[in-house]
Amino acid sequence: MPPHLSADRPAAQPPGRGSVEALISQTRRLKGDVDAVRRDTRSDDGSDPQERWQRALYDLALHQLNDLDEHLAQLRDGPAPVAAAPAATSDAAPPAPARDSLLSRVGSAEWNLLTDEASWSGELYQILGRDPATAPLTLDELPSLVLDEDRPKLTAMVTNCLVDAKPIDGEFRVVRPDGEVRTLHMMGEPVLDADGSTASMWAVLRDVSELRLSQRAVSETRDSLQRRQHQAQTEHRLAVELQEAVLPPWRGSLRLPHRGPKTLDLAAHRLPSSTSAMIGGDWYDALELADGETLLSIGDLTGHGVAVASGMATLLGAVRGMAMAGTQPGQLMSLLNQLLDATVQPALGSAVCCRYRPATRTLTWAQAGHPAPLLFRGGTGRRLHAPDGVLLGATSGAVYAQAEETLEVGDLLLLHTDGLVPGHSGAGVNRLLDLAPRFGGVHSAQDCVRLVVEEFGESEREDHACVLVARVTS
Repeated sequence: MPPHLSADRPAAQPPGRGSVEALISQTRRLKGDVDAVRRDTRSDDGSDPQERWQRALYDLALHQLNDLDEHLAQLRDGPAPVAAAPAATSDAAPPAPARDSLLSRVGSAEWNLLTDEASWSGELYQILGRDPATAPLTLDELPSLVLDEDRPKLTAMVTNCLVDAKPIDGEFRVVRPDGEVRTLHMMGEPVLDADGSTASMWAVLRDVSELRLSQRAVSETRDSLQRRQHQAQTEHRLAVELQEAVLPPWRGSLRLPHRGPKTLDLAAHRLPSSTSAMIGGDWYDALELADGETLLSIGDLTGHGVAVASGMATLLGAVRGMAMAGTQPGQLMSLLNQLLDATVQPALGSAVCCRYRPATRTLTWAQAGHPAPLLFRGGTGRRLHAPDGVLLGATSGAVYAQAEETLEVGDLLLLHTDGLVPGHSGAGVNRLLDLAPRFGGVHSAQDCVRLVVEEFGESEREDHACVLVARVTS
């Protein structure tokens, strides 16, 4: 093909071989680095949208670096020799170009407007799937290969180049003889004669089909990631709203019962997870019952998200309803276990349920796989002996025992979920019991909660936690 030079512009000098070699070495080192990072970040199942988006970006970067490597190699080695035309033509279309070779994806052409002749490189024949023995198509014939919806775009680019001397830079899709659709990127400009008139037009056409596929993959995975993030934000907002709607509305201290002498001073607090922003299924509750007793409950449903928050709301509603109907803690736990066992989505939960009778200061309680309440009296603390009870939802037909404890004026009862201190025993619970001397110097349940938050608020915890404090005042 004749050199694509304008009459008023001299030919550019080719780069030195040494400088191109240096660029090739840098490109290949960068390819190796990108590929190493891509392998290190690849997940086992590829189910995470963010990881799929990252992988698509790595693949696109490697695709473009491979192209850059081969571009530079072509600069170093010079044009490939033109292959001789075959002796005999065939009706069958030539094979598609090798997808891993840049040279097979870049072709060139020049159309002479004075002689109406066209000149195509062998690579362009390969890209378009045409027999090299056939004559190259003229500018008037070229649109016959283009998809109908892309023909106006090609016509406009060529017209602007020939009439207004504007450079060509655009894409269109062609249909090969075998029916395969390829995307071509065309760059070119007019070649002017000594009078400044357009004598011919040259163009470089590159098959960018794989590149566009990679870019679409990046776009699609990015969109999927954004949808997932928006969905997560929406679910988080719904879970927060649901939790706030069902948990006790009171903040700070609460005195019960509402009528008559105030026998219990109550306070509660929720501590967020330090590793996850997702809403869990933990709850606490204090409710004055119809018979004058007080319900104290705390629990946790495994998992996170809207479904778990909804399950927590169901359990808490059931606890309130059954307690208001007079159901004792042991039987209440059995019924909660049946409720979880009957749910469509299997779930596990733990809970403590207490009924406090102010006339006798008697605490009747049951637990289902949950940390036992802590009792603080006279500057010391101990963990109540837990009656038998397995996790809710773990075993069908489970029976839950209940226990009684007589409280005294000044006693402080602390209920908590296991997110506050890991495990049901050990150093974490001992840290709570070590607060006993400090509890003895406070005058309200709210002050006790503040001490707990000061001690455990900055701790690393994988789950949200609740703490409920009840202080016997009379």
